[in-house]
Amino acid sequence: MNDGYTFTLSGQKLTALPSGALWWEARKLLCVSDLHLCKSERIARRRGLMLPPYETRDTLDRLGALIDRLDPFHVVCLGDSFDDLDAAAAMDEADKSHLCLLQAGRDWVWIEGNHDPGPIDLGGRHLNALQKDGLLFRHIAERAASGEVSGHYHPKCSPGRGGTRPAFLIDGARVIMPAFGAFTGGLRATHPHLTGLMGPDATAVLTGRRAMPMPFAAAC
Repeated sequence: MNDGYTFTLSGQKLTALPSGALWWEARKLLCVSDLHLCKSERIARRRGLMLPPYETRDTLDRLGALIDRLDPFHVVCLGDSFDDLDAAAAMDEADKSHLCLLQAGRDWVWIEGNHDPGPIDLGGRHLNALQKDGLLFRHIAERAASGEVSGHYHPKCSPGRGGTRPAFLIDGARVIMPAFGAFTGGLRATHPHLTGLMGPDATAVLTGRRAMPMPFAAAC
């Protein structure tokens, strides 16, 4: 893909897409992390703050555009797909219908996250982690890992004076994915949680119009 950044992890060729999704072409597998669907509903319920409830629709629209473009057989949602389990239950009927259309005919996997630590009644399979051909898909990175694809931290980099941008963090052992959700914050890649996980050869791939690879130290 001309607009993505292709790299190898545990012998498998993967592409970091400008949208923040990961594409494994050989397995027709699309992976997205930290959708945080229905976040505005959760904030209204817990804090009484009313926010425009459009972030779920925007996230599903962007995911749908990727699915239309790539036609994956497998879709892996890498945890924190919903802002909490009650938010999943309260999902708007129109958004549920949209999600159902996206799932049709595909192997859809919900990986358990810290925000959504149990099964949801919205189709697909619900797993703690997924192992496939030498890769391990889980929500939170572990230090002693190899071939690991994770999310959770919503990494962001701030190269130059351009503000922060969501980014993939990649080294020889792992990739930490940016959040795909429309209404998500982020953790600077200079945070000790992230610098302690990434090796000296790490690359940051900034999202945007094109996937932009940079040495980890220069990007952060």
